[in-house]
Amino acid sequence: MDKAIEIRDCSAAYGENKVLDRVSLMVEKGEFVVIIGPSGCGKTTLLKMMNGLVIPMEGEVAVNGERLEECSLSAMRRHIGYAVQGAGLFPHMTVEENICYVPGLENKLPQEEKRMLAEKMLELVQLPKELRKRFPRQLSGGQKQRVGIARALAAAPDILLMDEPFGAVDEITRKGLQEELLALQRKTGITVVFITHDIGEAFHLGSRVFIMKDGKIWQEGKPEELQRAPKDEFVRRLIGR
Repeated sequence: MDKAIEIRDCSAAYGENKVLDRVSLMVEKGEFVVIIGPSGCGKTTLLKMMNGLVIPMEGEVAVNGERLEECSLSAMRRHIGYAVQGAGLFPHMTVEENICYVPGLENKLPQEEKRMLAEKMLELVQLPKELRKRFPRQLSGGQKQRVGIARALAAAPDILLMDEPFGAVDEITRKGLQEELLALQRKTGITVVFITHDIGEAFHLGSRVFIMKDGKIWQEGKPEELQRAPKDEFVRRLIGR
C-alpha cells in the first residue's frame, strides 16, 4: 500500500526539554492509526509534526510521498483535516462559517455554495441542517464535536489528524461519536491518525495502535497483538487499566 505519512528518526524539544527522541513510524493510506500513552509522552507533538506545526530538530517527515521541508506547508495542509478536543470552533462564527472556513481560504465561496457544503457536511456527521445558522455557544458538547469533525472534513482531506477529539463529552455521546467516526472512515477511505488516553477507545477504533513512553514509540501492533504479547510491565499495566 501507499504511504500517507512517514516519520523518520525525528526528535523535538521545547527548550531543554526533549519531547521526542528519534521516533519513526509509517501510516499507510486508508489506515486508522491510534497513538496512546501517558501525559507528556510526546503524542500531541508527534501529531503536530505530521502537518508541519512542529518542525523536527532532526529527522524528516513525508506526507503523501513529499518531504515537508521541500513542499509548501499551506498547500499541504489543505489535504489534511485537524480536529481537537473541545472542537476548537471559532466562537464568533456560525456553524456554516466554521465548516466553510478552510475551503473558503482557497476560493471565495458564493453564499449558496456555502449553504450546500454546510448542509452536506452536517448530514455526514448526522446533525440537522438547521444548525448551520447557530453559533457554537448554542450547541451541546456532542454537537460541537460533530461540527469540529465536519469542519475538518469540509475540504475533502486525504488525512484526518485528531487530538483527543472526544475527551470533553460524556460517555454516551462519546460512544456514539466513535461509531460515527468508524462508519465515516470506512465510507470515505480517509487516513486517520487519532490520539487518545483511553485504552478502550484506542483498541476499539485503531486498526493499528502505537504506544508511546518517554518520547519514544514503545510498542506498536494490532490491538489483539498488543493484548496477546505486551512488551513489558508498562504496556501490561496500560492495557489492564
